[in-house]
Amino acid sequence: MRVKRRIWVTAAVATTAVVGGVLVGEGVTGTPVSGDARATSGAVRADVRGTALKVSGDGASASLEQRESKPFSMLGVTWTDPSATVPGTVEARTRSRATGTWTSWLPLDTEIDGRTEAGQAGVRGSTEPRWVGPSDGVEVRVRAGSGSTAGLPAGLRLDTVDPGRGSGDAEPAAYALDAEDGPSEEPSSPAPDDGPVSEPPAGQTDPATEPATEEPVPTTTTDAPPSTEPGPDPTTSPSAPATTPSTGPSGTPPPSTAPRPAIVSRAGWNADESLNDESPDYMDRVKAVFVHHTAQTNSYSCADSAAIVRGLHAYHVKSNGWKDLGYNFLVDKCGTVFEGRKGGVDRAVQGAHTYGFNRETAGIAVIGMYTDTAAASAATVSVARVAAWKLGQYKGDPAGTTTLTAGAAGNNYAGKVFTAGKTYTFQQVSGHRDGFNTQCPGSRLYAQLPLIRGYAGGPVTGLTVTSVTGAALSGAVYHTKADITVGWSATTPAAFVASYELLVDGRSTATVKGSATSAKAQLAVGSHTVQVRATHLSGKTSVSAAVTVVADRTAPVFTTKPGLSLRTGTVNAAAVPLTLKWKAADAVQLRDVRLTAPVAKTYGPTVTSASHTAKPGKATTWKMSAYDRAGNTAAASVAGTPVILQETAAKKSGTWATRSSSSYLGGKSYASGTKNASLTWTFTGRSVAWVASRASTSGQVHIYVDGKKTATVDVKSSTTAYRQAVWTTSWPSSAKHTVKVVVVGTKGRPTVTTDGLVYLK
Repeated sequence: MRVKRRIWVTAAVATTAVVGGVLVGEGVTGTPVSGDARATSGAVRADVRGTALKVSGDGASASLEQRESKPFSMLGVTWTDPSATVPGTVEARTRSRATGTWTSWLPLDTEIDGRTEAGQAGVRGSTEPRWVGPSDGVEVRVRAGSGSTAGLPAGLRLDTVDPGRGSGDAEPAAYALDAEDGPSEEPSSPAPDDGPVSEPPAGQTDPATEPATEEPVPTTTTDAPPSTEPGPDPTTSPSAPATTPSTGPSGTPPPSTAPRPAIVSRAGWNADESLNDESPDYMDRVKAVFVHHTAQTNSYSCADSAAIVRGLHAYHVKSNGWKDLGYNFLVDKCGTVFEGRKGGVDRAVQGAHTYGFNRETAGIAVIGMYTDTAAASAATVSVARVAAWKLGQYKGDPAGTTTLTAGAAGNNYAGKVFTAGKTYTFQQVSGHRDGFNTQCPGSRLYAQLPLIRGYAGGPVTGLTVTSVTGAALSGAVYHTKADITVGWSATTPAAFVASYELLVDGRSTATVKGSATSAKAQLAVGSHTVQVRATHLSGKTSVSAAVTVVADRTAPVFTTKPGLSLRTGTVNAAAVPLTLKWKAADAVQLRDVRLTAPVAKTYGPTVTSASHTAKPGKATTWKMSAYDRAGNTAAASVAGTPVILQETAAKKSGTWATRSSSSYLGGKSYASGTKNASLTWTFTGRSVAWVASRASTSGQVHIYVDGKKTATVDVKSSTTAYRQAVWTTSWPSSAKHTVKVVVVGTKGRPTVTTDGLVYLK
């Protein structure tokens, strides 16, 4: 039997706490707390105060006029009969301690069942508690729904909770409501009297005749009438007693197939163990977890999470009359996990979270509101980690299904009807709404349950190769000449990955931890398929799509060494036009050919020549490198010196006139219109070009090389141009040659003007 007592001690500063979501202190794991446990030195005792609501004469509404109050941060409305419900709406508005402003009307969720923890003396029906932040004023209104004939339940009472101050709690500050809470507004005048007040039940005080005052709420009450609904204990399946140890007399927790996540212990969030007189109830196993949301707001700092958990603890015990905090675990929006109901996080402790299905299940509550707009993010990973670990203790599959025996009659949100004592199939990770008629855990969080199941149950999803360092990508193929490092990514968080393996041609060549994102591989010469295989904590495996990597360690070759030759174009004292030629090939795939000196240029694999210029009289080396796709290289070079021979260096025959102009090489040139007049140059080189001026009146010449006529060149041009290399010829190697230019004496335009000869040595 629980001892009736009244507790309203204010906060004591804790010695262990949660600082910024980081665990400080260790939790109780192996041995459950039992007997008349009292608060530890680090405990913080919450102050819970109740104020009776004023009920209208027709029983269709109830209210608490706007008033100042003792400080609180959480509130809820409770009533006497745990089986009763409010057939309408319950709303409250509060005044911020920091700013003095009032909130808009905030709805309080009524979709819970007070009988969730049956068998407890003094259990009351209640709304879901709502976190409102540090407040010192409150107003409440309760309205029965239109057409409702049930009326409001008796004993309506506002309970406010001051969770006290722990060493790691945030300083009280202005509390910004989120969009789902609604905008703040100025306080309105107190609500008018709703009409005649109904007669109070026998033995109760009429709140209309006495001022509503805040009273410390006792830990339990014994004057609450028992539930009028007969039937089995809704928290206990007929097949298993509530006190059966989960692991035998020794109480040794079973090992899990998944690692235990970091969990803030009850000492860490400064639990007041004096609230809990009774020993925990243990089950044989945990076959499923139910996901919930709680506190009805997302506008909280994660530094307040420990205080929220303390507030929920106090509300569940002192307001609901439960033996302890209802949930086994709580997760805040930053992903921090808190120990809920006492008894050891690694034990199968029966909670009070899902009416009719508390047996063989655990409850995980996400602190927040996820009905419409907000979606959990960091919390989903933590929920999945807890689910994987807890179900893994009993060889469960978070992605699978199981059967649960209904401990009470009821129905769920989808309208499915449950009969006490019958078994039903559930996902091993289910939402509260799957077992009870409630929106909890909210449409957005409920929609994320498949993601949570996938995280917890596997296999690893979204696995893909993202990079191959040490290799170059060409199309869809990587090429390398050395060892490679393969990088990958997955959508499944690393916390759920046991290991990764690097596969080359289907064989494992490296195994790394699940936190790794890359591994090295040594490849033999040739083409290979490379993949990554992930092993989930569950043992399920998945493999990425394959990428092709070609290992090539053979350098390309220049099948034709680089060579130089003169080309047509404009000649001046600083630049002589040249053509650079080459051919390169590779056994696998040539990438490009690069000219590195005297200038830098890059050419595609099919290019074999390029036009350049070189300074006359200066020896220049042309350096080239051929690259294949793997990065292997081959080098080659060629050197050459262009030399200008002025017209005066030639042996003349016939009549030639000297012309002067800055447009000519050296400022002078020879011109002749006499048929068979000639100029002959002798030189040693490998390429030669005749330089002339061109105009519309220019004539033609015959060109003889080493005594043989090789070409007839017409110098006529529609536009005037000077210093033009108009004819060229080349030889495989350097040798002594003669070039003779003979005037043709073309009719009507016999004259030609020569500006000398250029050869390459």
